[in-house]
Amino acid sequence: MTALTKSALKKALKKKWIRVNDSIATSATLINGGECISISVPKETSQNKKLIFQLKVLFEDDYLAVIHKPAGILVSGNRFKTIANALVQNMQWSNLPDATKPQPVHRLDYATTGVLLVGKTTSSIRALNRMFEDKKVEKIYYAVTIGEMSNRGEITSEIDGKKSQSNYRLIESVSSNRFGKLNLVKLKLQTGRRHQLRKHLASIDNPILGDATYGVENLILTGKGLYLHAYSLRFIHPFTSKQVYLNDEFPQRFKKIFKPIVIVNGV
Repeated sequence: MTALTKSALKKALKKKWIRVNDSIATSATLINGGECISISVPKETSQNKKLIFQLKVLFEDDYLAVIHKPAGILVSGNRFKTIANALVQNMQWSNLPDATKPQPVHRLDYATTGVLLVGKTTSSIRALNRMFEDKKVEKIYYAVTIGEMSNRGEITSEIDGKKSQSNYRLIESVSSNRFGKLNLVKLKLQTGRRHQLRKHLASIDNPILGDATYGVENLILTGKGLYLHAYSLRFIHPFTSKQVYLNDEFPQRFKKIFKPIVIVNGV
């Protein structure tokens, strides 16, 4: 019988894995010599729960991937149901020598939909993180906002005491009996503060439709989700040097308000 540590022996006895002469052993079992002692440990003594959650993969190679993040799920964190925990089952394992568990390299809010960039090797995760820090990844968002808006604007109010900037362009407006006016707005982040777009748009009295945290109390739409969508990513691939541009189709709730949705260049 393989030698067991004291703690392992206690666990084996407690789990009734040890038998002496075909009888289950306990801490009171006496050993005189000549007995047949056997230990039988189940193959899986502790089976980790596996998250079954299908994701739409928009692009994938051996270095990185881009996925669609649905609303109502965290990118990462202490919860069991997160994008990070669902990545392995949705992606092909990289063939590169430094392949590792796929990892998101930026965040989207729980309620936000859209494109999410993922690293599949240790070197690509480092490179992509550095690209975000150096602002070499262009992220374009679209939102539906409430109220009258200028055609273009820069919002530069500080967030948590830090300089912040969001640029917007008004694409289309429609009248609404409840909200007065709803706007389709194209947005570009110049900085990356937490809840930046939501806070900035609320600060100019144009909160995002469905924002229960930063919206105006009597104008909060419930049960339809947050109308904020991470539409596209543009960057130079850190290993192939090719330009990558990927976009994610608008959620159906956007299409119900604006028919059709017009994509324009520039913010």
